[in-house]
Amino acid sequence: MARRKKGLGAAFWLMATIASGGGLTGYLTGQFPQLSSWLTVSPSREAERSSESSDLTGDFFGSRSGEGSDTSPAASQAPVAVESNGRLLIASFNIQVLGQSKMRKPQVVQVLSQVIRQFDLVAIQEIRSKEEDVLPRLLAAVNANGSRYDFLIGPRLGRSVSKEQYAFLFDTQRVEYEPGSVGTISDPTDLLHREPFVARFRAKATRPNEAFTFWLVNIHTDPDEVPQELDALSDVFRVMQQNRSDEDDVILLGDLNASPEKFGALLQLPNIGWAIDGVTTNTRRTKTYDNLLFSREKTQEYTGRWGVLDLEKTFGISYEQALEVSDHLPVWSEFSELEFSGLEFSGTLQ
Repeated sequence: MARRKKGLGAAFWLMATIASGGGLTGYLTGQFPQLSSWLTVSPSREAERSSESSDLTGDFFGSRSGEGSDTSPAASQAPVAVESNGRLLIASFNIQVLGQSKMRKPQVVQVLSQVIRQFDLVAIQEIRSKEEDVLPRLLAAVNANGSRYDFLIGPRLGRSVSKEQYAFLFDTQRVEYEPGSVGTISDPTDLLHREPFVARFRAKATRPNEAFTFWLVNIHTDPDEVPQELDALSDVFRVMQQNRSDEDDVILLGDLNASPEKFGALLQLPNIGWAIDGVTTNTRRTKTYDNLLFSREKTQEYTGRWGVLDLEKTFGISYEQALEVSDHLPVWSEFSELEFSGLEFSGTLQ
């Protein structure tokens, strides 16, 4: 629910970096206020758009609808592809060690492509490759049926030699993003192992001035430092709500390495809610680590529909084959493509 403009109380204005055509073009003053005295948003490289390296077109159009509700474990069923019904499906998927080895397995790439096509926008975690071709190759497979997806990818992050990247894959006929909004949270005191990748999106709705706009905050917490990182993420969530005077819809999504009862300081956020509860989100069906969090007061575009995509049942593959795809399952929730308040959008998107 976009809000009307009002003054921000943040003490600092920070920096964001914009990239175009795969190259760094300079710095601009971002609209990122302080996270706290110890956590800020600082210069970061913006995503490279896949269209720079691929020429993929097609006639795909549509949104999808899922089964279940926000209170029933039955919501673990797969969403069903239907024509646009005024809804937006947003998903998160930790694709375990997405790199060259996984991309050399045609059956795995096929399943990944089918998963992504189920949704309008997918936040991906755990891209691990020194080569730059992993996302373009995956995108080519996704668009092989005439779909029109694109991607944003963040920088390599991590304290060890093994770096990871975040990405957003999105259906360009259903969603658009604001180029100046793309960035990475910077953590000068090193509270976060892999700082969140953020971008602001808008649904391509039938009434553009009333289209749902929102921040996505993509995160993969370090399993050895979950409590500390979840506490830091509560500050990230607060500042993203204050990031723009005309936007307070924030969806924090990804692999939190924690079930809802262990969300720590995130549970202290006013009216905080989450989509996935009461079902497991890993392929071995032992943990509820993946989720989407948002303010139930601010983000009333949430319809209450959510799910965990069962790879075995949905694609008719074995347990072992599902583990080859990932040790995590895709999680998703549904939102209205129109703002709850009907307030007009301000900004430039593409």
